[in-house]
Amino acid sequence: MTHILPSQRDLFEIPDDVVYLNAAAYVPLPRAVREAGEHGVLTKSHPWNMGREQGNAEAERARRAAAGLLGVTPDDVAITGAVSYGIATAARNLRIARGSRVLMIEGEFPSLALVWSERACAAGALVELVPRPADADWTSALLAAIERPGAPPVGLAALTPTQWSDGAVIDLPRVTAALHRQGARIVIDATQSTGVLQLDIAELKPDFLAFPTYKWVLGPYSIAFLYVAPEHQGGRPLEDHGSARAGADYIGTARRFDRGERNDPIGLPMAATGMEQVLAWDNGALQARLRRLTDGLAEEVAGMRGVSVVPRDLRAPHVLGIRLVGGMPSGLVERLAARNVHVAERQGVLRVSPHVYNEDRDVVRFGAALRAELG
Repeated sequence: MTHILPSQRDLFEIPDDVVYLNAAAYVPLPRAVREAGEHGVLTKSHPWNMGREQGNAEAERARRAAAGLLGVTPDDVAITGAVSYGIATAARNLRIARGSRVLMIEGEFPSLALVWSERACAAGALVELVPRPADADWTSALLAAIERPGAPPVGLAALTPTQWSDGAVIDLPRVTAALHRQGARIVIDATQSTGVLQLDIAELKPDFLAFPTYKWVLGPYSIAFLYVAPEHQGGRPLEDHGSARAGADYIGTARRFDRGERNDPIGLPMAATGMEQVLAWDNGALQARLRRLTDGLAEEVAGMRGVSVVPRDLRAPHVLGIRLVGGMPSGLVERLAARNVHVAERQGVLRVSPHVYNEDRDVVRFGAALRAELG
């Protein structure tokens, strides 16, 4: 029998009457993460008490935690300020073959998608957007696009493990295996996955993978991490600054891609504290808890007229996308918030995303609120 992580609500400062089901947008900070940030503010207020090496030590602590989440070494991880920074770094260091395809799914998040149209145009490559499949089976749709007879080879694929608006899952091991057979470069935005899904870097073999801390790993805004495959660690960073250099030469690890002003005495300790907490939980138990919650949410809406969700076997454990016949009613998210039930609308989908602080009572209250609003 699968162990289920018990409720972790006591670690957070969420009032009993608040039903917060929007971790895919902003996760509430655990108390320990908030306290780490407050300590950092005091450190910045009294910088004469800060040891010279404290900033570097906090950077390496956060880097180790990020590496632990990905199952890689700290040498493979750069500290950035956003996923878009990491994707821009990848774009600067990857060559796209002329006449090849740049493959993405339709409606991908801008931080991952926008840079590749320009890069493809400059390289003489084609951008192919795989349309959303009616059955939500992105894996089959991607494999069909990759292996389509007569199509040019895929030169680069920019992908995510889950579709960001509705939680439909992509079987990346199968997809990346097909891409590698064509010699494609692979860039992964793991924003909606790191901290919940376990990504096997050794199996996926991405060239670059980026994730932020302000969603599923319980951290602050403006801190993100970039995995850089060893073959690219001799590449060119976006910025030139002393922290990336060893004398006149760049550092010979992914650290050369660290952002400027890396040693943030506030954000880094917060990010490290949040990631260390996630690492302390058994991942299987965490996924089991979130799966039980999203299954419960799906059951709550199952009998509602004109409502559909991604089939269970095609959705991630932590995000439930709810589609309504005729589209999203105007003001629905705001009316639910007025009932203290907090969710999001993304691409016309009601996105419901619980985390470890949610409990069965939140599931029941969400169902009651949505039934009341939909009549």
